[in-house]
Amino acid sequence: MKAAPPKATFAICAVTLISFAVLSATDRFADAAVLGGFIPARLSGSVVPHALPVWLTPLSATLLHGGLLHLGFNLLMLYFCGRDDEVALGRPGVVLLYVLGAYGAAAAHFAVGPQSVSPMVGASGAISALVGAYAMLYGQRRPSKFSPEIARWLHIAWLAAAWIVVQLMLGLVSRTQGLAIAWAAHVGGFLVGLIMARPLLRWRYRKA
Repeated sequence: MKAAPPKATFAICAVTLISFAVLSATDRFADAAVLGGFIPARLSGSVVPHALPVWLTPLSATLLHGGLLHLGFNLLMLYFCGRDDEVALGRPGVVLLYVLGAYGAAAAHFAVGPQSVSPMVGASGAISALVGAYAMLYGQRRPSKFSPEIARWLHIAWLAAAWIVVQLMLGLVSRTQGLAIAWAAHVGGFLVGLIMARPLLRWRYRKA
């Protein structure tokens, strides 16, 4: 049987692309980043006039990208991982995972800099959840001398550690180049994907 088209993944890609096109055409990215980006200090009581409610900004931030390279890399990872996650988890499952990843990323970003006034923008954290779920659902496991349950948790720990190291290296490199990469958001999103992949898989087939 031919797999259904990954409509949810296509829709997320399309909305993200349209948002970028609109902001590029109007040259209002800086304003949008302040009003719709996730700013940790707002949770501590800082007020931004006319901004979206702070609890919505983890989602609105996923629609804001600072350039074509940022957008292109995110869309590539979103499509590559999202389409296969959607095969396993279904449309509602992959959308829920994306949303949970956005909030998990924001929580991790807040944890490492609760007083930061710089807006976090981009879908990298939410997409990291799709990457984590993809690794959990489709990653190849090597033969192990441990029991299946212990081997599963060792596999999860190895994936999480590898992703965290990569994101820490990206964060260090970005600082030397004067860029700001929210590495903690990537880590938080990835952990959400690892944790939620199996529950969402069970949820889908329990409903079937």
